[in-house]
This record gives sequence, structure tokens and C-alpha cells, in this order.
Amino acid sequence: MSKCKKPELLIPASSLEVLKTAVMFGADAVYIGGEAFGLRAKAKNFTSEEMAKGIAFAHAHGVKVYVTANILAHNGDLDGARDYFAELKDMQPDAPDALIISDPGMFMIAKEVWPEVEIHISTQANNTNYQTYRFWWQQGAKRVVSARELSLKELRQIRDNIPEEMEIESFVHGAMCISYSGRCLLSNFFTGRDANQGACTHPCRWKYAVVEETRPGEYFPVYENERGTYIFNSKDLCMIEHIPELVEAGIDSLKIEGRMKTALYVATVARTYRKAIDDYFTSEETYRANMDWYRAEISKCTYRQFTTGFYFGKPDQNTQIYDNNTYINEYVYLGIVEEVCEPGQISAQQAMDDEASSAVEILKKSSNRLARIEQRNKFCVGDTIEIMKPDGTNQLAKVLSMYNGDLEPVESCPHSKQLIWLELSEVPEQYDLLRIENR
Repeated sequence: MSKCKKPELLIPASSLEVLKTAVMFGADAVYIGGEAFGLRAKAKNFTSEEMAKGIAFAHAHGVKVYVTANILAHNGDLDGARDYFAELKDMQPDAPDALIISDPGMFMIAKEVWPEVEIHISTQANNTNYQTYRFWWQQGAKRVVSARELSLKELRQIRDNIPEEMEIESFVHGAMCISYSGRCLLSNFFTGRDANQGACTHPCRWKYAVVEETRPGEYFPVYENERGTYIFNSKDLCMIEHIPELVEAGIDSLKIEGRMKTALYVATVARTYRKAIDDYFTSEETYRANMDWYRAEISKCTYRQFTTGFYFGKPDQNTQIYDNNTYINEYVYLGIVEEVCEPGQISAQQAMDDEASSAVEILKKSSNRLARIEQRNKFCVGDTIEIMKPDGTNQLAKVLSMYNGDLEPVESCPHSKQLIWLELSEVPEQYDLLRIENR
């Protein structure tokens, strides 16, 4: 392996919970969106208060946070953007480490309001050649996110023709758009929801048919070939098997797509790429030896099927999924361990409750420590679940007992986002993620 710079691992986060998961499971940096001006309007996104908490948490763990403001702005967006950038600036000392912007007008406003802020140019700006990179460098951008349509050969050429200090960020995992670097009009045309303003309805995943003008109501299948009719539906990008090539191309930041994904997705992908990158920088032999583990782990979150996108040439019919638009989902996300109590102990939050005395009695009777989670999917006493740890290990554990938020014993937790206390046969730690094999 040549002496190349170790790339940053950049992970998406849709909420404060997911941000903390990304930080604990191996991110070097996290990118998030506020309640406006980002391209994932349907994501939960961050309030100002949540953003401040998230950035402080990330910084306390040595992780950077980048905030997206990458819409293609209209006139009515500009005054609000000015106020928004001022608000972000005022979050010092825990302000974002960079802004992600695609629109030149938004870029100008950001530089005016917050001259010292580091700006990264979004893939939405269609960055396909080194002259574009040079242009943005001269305007004061620190980093440019490459268009997904670039090959590794093209990225190497860009690296050779831009300043050494300038950074290249490239997507290496996640969903692929059918349209050029995400600039899509299908959603706007079909539903009136503008993908370039953060409201994409993902019509590239829909099933299409043809209707002949004089025969309304008669639907004729659209076949790209005999396998099916989802003609725009791309497989997901996955470059876990090609870390050496990404490093050799001179990419500074390896970006994971998925600001609408769950904590299970984020934890799985972050942990797997973290280990792959670290293994490669230990030795290529170590990286190659662990390839089966990477493949097995990366498939334990939701995905469609995998492709290498444009990195090794233009995609062909093998990069599409024609017969369905559903995800493969091998594991179900149960929750993140928010707190672990020793027998006889009780959290500060619970101690403030009028019912704390009954909680203490239950905790005293428990032979094991109890873990508190906010449940995301149903599971039951007696189930065997998996404790997913940030260090790469997975631990099977049986659910011995379960209590609701009032510390009353229950046999299952059917209601999403219930506060649940668990007694497990193996004791988890704070920030461990719990999952169960899909049945």
C-alpha cells in the first residue's frame, strides 16, 4: 500500500439519536440538515436546539459536523437563508464545522454572513471536471463533492489537477438517483413536489405502464427487458470491496448516503466502513482477510442490491432492479441502549418521578443490570436478540424480563417509541444497538 492519506468517513444523520449512533460507531464526521434549506425535507431533521446538542456531542468525541443547505434556491429562499446562516454562526463555540451548499447565490450569502465558515460544494452542483473544482476553490470553497457519474479514473485526473489542499468528497455507499447527480424533475412533474427543494417523492422507484390515447384505462406493461417494469430503479452503491482504489484515487472523504435512514442502517454501515478503512491502513492483507465479514455485516441493514455505480465505467442493465422496488431487510432495529443501571440504582430522570419507589424495588430485585431503550419495533420476553457493539462485535442475548416506562412487568412492547427497561442474559453498554433477525 502506498503512503496515502487516510480518508475521512462521513456518515448521515436524520436525528439526534442517529447522530449519536454515527459518532459512537465510527464516523469521523457527520452531515445533518436543519428544518429548512436541505434536500431531505421528509427526513426528521434537526431543530436548532437538537442541532446544538448534536454538535456539542460530536465535538466532545472529536467528530466534525457539516450542515446541509444545498437546495437550488428561489428568490423567496434568500432572506431566510441569510437569517439561517447567522443563526448557525451564533452557535459558537459549537457551530457547524462546514456548510454543504450547491447554489451560487446561497454560497455568496453564506460567505457574506459568515466569512470564515468552511464551505463544501454539494454533489447537486454537478461537479464533473477539474475546472469546476478550480472555480469553486477560487471562490473560497474548501471541498467539492464529486458527481456520482464520475469514474475512479476521472477522480484521479481531478486530484492531479487541483490544489493539494483542496478536498474531494465522494459517495461510496447508498441509494443512487436515476437523474444526473440528483437533479430530477419527475417528482415535480408527477406530484408538484420539487426534488431540488428537498421534497422528492422518489418516482424513480415506481412501476410504470403505457396508456394509449384512445384506450384510457388500458395499461400496457413497460419492459426494458423480460424481467420487469421498474425501469428507473437503480441498485444501491456499495464500494466496501474497493477501499484501496478509492484511497489511491485521492479521495479525501468517503461519504455514505442516507439522511432518511434508521440508526440500524447508520450503525451497520458506519461500523463496517470504519473497520474496512482501518484494516486497510493496517495492511492490505488484513483488509483482504476480513472481506467476508464486511460483506456479511453490510447486508444486515436495509439495501436493494449492490452495484459499484460509475466508478469502473458506465452502468448497464445489470445495475438496475426490474422486478420490484422493495428493500432487502435481514434484521429489525429494536433500539439503542440509552442507559444501564446496576441493581438498586435508578436514573436521575426516574428518581424525579413520583413512582420512583416502585422502580427502585424492581431494580433491587433484578439480578442483572437493566438497560433502558426507546423501542422501535416489537419484540418479546424470551426472544433472542443481538447486541451490536461499536467495536465490531455482535453478542447474542436472551430477553429475560421487560418493564414499561412505569416499571411494570410486560411480556412484549408492541407500541413504537415505548420506554422499555430490559433484563438481558448479556449486559449491554450505553450506545450499544439492539437488533433481531427478521422473521
